[in-house]
Amino acid sequence: MAKRPGPISRRRALQGAGALAALPSRVFAQTAAAARPRLMQGVQSGDVGSNGVTLWSRADRPARMIVEYATTESFTDARRIEGPLALEGTGFTSRLRLGDLPPGQTIFYRIAYADQADASATSDWMRGRFRTPSAAAGDVSFVWSADTVGQGWGINPDIGGMTIYEAMRSLAPDFFVHCGDTIYADDPLASEKKLPDGRLWKNLTTEAKSKVAETLAEFRGNHLYNFLDANLRRFNAEVPTIALWDDHDVVDNWYREKRLDGDPRYREKDVGVLARRAERAFREFMPLADGLDGPIRLYRKFSFGPRLDLFRLDMRSFRAPNGPNRQDVAGPEAALLGVEQVRWLKQAIKASTATWKIIAADMPVGLVVYDDWRRKSGFEAVANAEHGPPLGRELEIAGLLSFLKREDVRNVHWITADVHYPATHRYDPARAAFRDFTPFYEFVSGPLCAGGFGPNALDGTFGPQVVFQKVPPPGRFDLSPLEGSCHFGHVGIDGKSGVMTVSHRDASGKVIHSLELVPS
Repeated sequence: MAKRPGPISRRRALQGAGALAALPSRVFAQTAAAARPRLMQGVQSGDVGSNGVTLWSRADRPARMIVEYATTESFTDARRIEGPLALEGTGFTSRLRLGDLPPGQTIFYRIAYADQADASATSDWMRGRFRTPSAAAGDVSFVWSADTVGQGWGINPDIGGMTIYEAMRSLAPDFFVHCGDTIYADDPLASEKKLPDGRLWKNLTTEAKSKVAETLAEFRGNHLYNFLDANLRRFNAEVPTIALWDDHDVVDNWYREKRLDGDPRYREKDVGVLARRAERAFREFMPLADGLDGPIRLYRKFSFGPRLDLFRLDMRSFRAPNGPNRQDVAGPEAALLGVEQVRWLKQAIKASTATWKIIAADMPVGLVVYDDWRRKSGFEAVANAEHGPPLGRELEIAGLLSFLKREDVRNVHWITADVHYPATHRYDPARAAFRDFTPFYEFVSGPLCAGGFGPNALDGTFGPQVVFQKVPPPGRFDLSPLEGSCHFGHVGIDGKSGVMTVSHRDASGKVIHSLELVPS
C-alpha cells in the first residue's frame, strides 16, 4: 500500500504562500464559464530533490493558487494548500514549494485557481505528478538537453509540434535538466522557413515572436510561445525540470556590460537592462526553488538519494565581459563562475557522499566557442584555443579540478549543451597541458528544437578527446529538425551496482551512442 504524506512543516512546505487553508473539500460548481479563472499553460514541477519540489502554474487573471497533493492518483486523504496569488506583476504565474514529502514515492498533485475578487469562482483542476528521491540506493534516471525554438525552427503543427518532448517523457525519467536557451529571445519566427531541398517548415507564430524581445512583456511572450506545444505541456506535467539559463535567454553571447549599438533590431541598446527583464521572465516561468525577489541564486545542489547529487551552475550571472580570455591571474576580469560560486561548488562536491556527482553547466569546458564566430575573435565559453597552460576563464576550472584531485573526490562528470550537436569527451591529464586533475567525462547534448551545427574545435589545455560526436554533413550549416538536428541525453544509474549508463538519443528517442561507467 502506498504511504500517505506525512505532516507538513510550515517552515519547509511553503515558500511565498500562506498557511494551510481550510478550503472547501472540492472546487465549487460553476454556472458561467467566463467568470471562472483558467489555467493557461498547464502545470509543471521543478527543482526537485530530497529537500522538496516547486509546483508552478499560470492563471488568466488575478487569482489564488490552490494545490492538492497525495500519494494516490485517486487523491484519497489529499492535503490542500492555499498558495500565493497569481498577479499581473508576476505575469499571472505562481509557484509553491513543497517540503517534507515521503521519500521514494510518486506524488500526484492538482492545481486550480480561485478568482481574487470572488473565491467561489474557481477554475478546473489540472493534474501533474513527480517522484520523490528514494532514501535508499534506488535506480535514478534523468534526461538533459537545451535550445528550444532557435534559428527560426519553432512549433511546426504539420509534424505534431516538438515531439522530442514526447520521446523524453516516454522514458519516464525522474527529472529533466534544461541546460539553457530555454527561449530564443533574440530570434524571431517567420511563418515559414525554407529547407535547402525546397521543403517548407511551417511555424506557429505569435506577436511576441515576431521581433526580438526587449520589454518584459516580450520576454514573457517568448516563454508563453513554448507552452503552445502540447508535447511540452504533457512533459511538464510528468517530469520535473531543473532549468539553467544561457545566452539566448537574453541575447546572443550576452554579458551585462555589452551594448547593441550596431544591431538595428534593438531600440534598447543596454544589454544590462535586457538581462534584468529576461531574468525576471525566466524566474517567473521556470519552476525554480527561489522566489522572484533579490539577486538570482541559480547555483544549487539537488540530491537524489545515495547514488546521485546534481550541481547546477550559473555561467551567465557572474561572468566578466567576453574577450581574449588570456589573463594569467584568476580574478574579476577572468571570471565565469565567480569567486563565491566556485567556493560553493568546491565545498558542496567535497561534502557529497553520493556515488555520482554530476555538474550541470550551460557551456562546455574544452570546446572553443567564439564570441564572434565569423571572425573567430573573443571567447564566449571556457576555452581560449591556446592549447597551453590555463589562462583566463580556464583558471577557475583548473582550480576546481586540482581541488577535486587533492581532496580525492571521485566520480565527478559534466553534462552540458550550447553547441547544437551531441558529443562525449574524455578529459585525460596524460594528453593535457594542465595535468593536475583526475580524468572525467563531459557529455554534450542538444538541441531540442533548433538548428544543428558543428563540430567545434577542442582546446588541449585539459586534454579532451572525442569519444563520440554526431555533427551535420560537411558544408551544412543550420541543419533543420526535419534533417535530424535535434537530440537529448539520458542517464540511468542502477541502484544496486551503481553503474551509470549515459546515452545520446535522437529526437525519436533512438539510442545513437551509449557509454557505461563503473564507479571508482
